Amino acid sequence: MPDPTYIVHVFGKPGCAKCAMLQRRLDALLETEPYHGRFVKHYDDLSTEEGLVNFCLAQCVNPNRVPAMILATPDGKYLENPTPGANDPVCGNSKLYQYLGIQTDYSDEGKGIITPDMIRHILDAAPADH
Repeated sequence: MPDPTYIVHVFGKPGCAKCAMLQRRLDALLETEPYHGRFVKHYDDLSTEEGLVNFCLAQCVNPNRVPAMILATPDGKYLENPTPGANDPVCGNSKLYQYLGIQTDYSDEGKGIITPDMIRHILDAAPADH
């Protein structure tokens, strides 16, 4: 298999049911076309030093809104959100402002759920020409 075009950083913590759900949903999507081979998941466990370092480098994920995911290039550069601040009809308040990613919205509107449609929406926003 060729090297992936993008890394999907998933920030989570042990024992978190929503973190496990995000990983299961993402894993299922990454086994299907057009995502298989183009993306690879990297789990950043926030109970480890490496996970915390990657989390801090992301700079824009709210620690109270974990789990979260951000797309990056294989050399570690996070992809910028092409429409920062724009209303997103699929991801709503879960979409990150600075980078291409999502975090859990625990408000009444978001209810703490990251849906497969939201994950697909973020993956589909990655530039094809990278």
